[in-house]
Amino acid sequence: MKFGYTIVYVPDVLASVEFFERAFGLKRRFVHESGYGEMETGTTALAFAAHELGSSNLPNGYVKASDSHTPLGMEVALVTDDVMGAHEKAVASGAVSVKEPMEKPWGQMVSYVRCPDGTLVELCSPVVT
Repeated sequence: MKFGYTIVYVPDVLASVEFFERAFGLKRRFVHESGYGEMETGTTALAFAAHELGSSNLPNGYVKASDSHTPLGMEVALVTDDVMGAHEKAVASGAVSVKEPMEKPWGQMVSYVRCPDGTLVELCSPVVT
């Protein structure tokens, strides 16, 4: 088994795709009119699905990040050599700064932003081992 992709349920798939293009420089793989879209991220994909699809997939419900005042207990991590610049660009594009860039004890730079759709994103430098 291998990790395939992460799907984030959002109010507006196209708006989320456009935000991730603008704020993080990710490339759109495709957006389908059914309410589903994917971004190019390397060997895996980051996908967005409309809440309507989420409701059909999970009929007993789920917590919508877009409706939660606090971030969900999961994050999407994007690796970059310029955490400070990526953080500033995301905030300038409409994300909310959750935690300014900081160095972790193991030497990695990390920051957190929350996207307009409620997604929590970690911006981090590569881990050097």
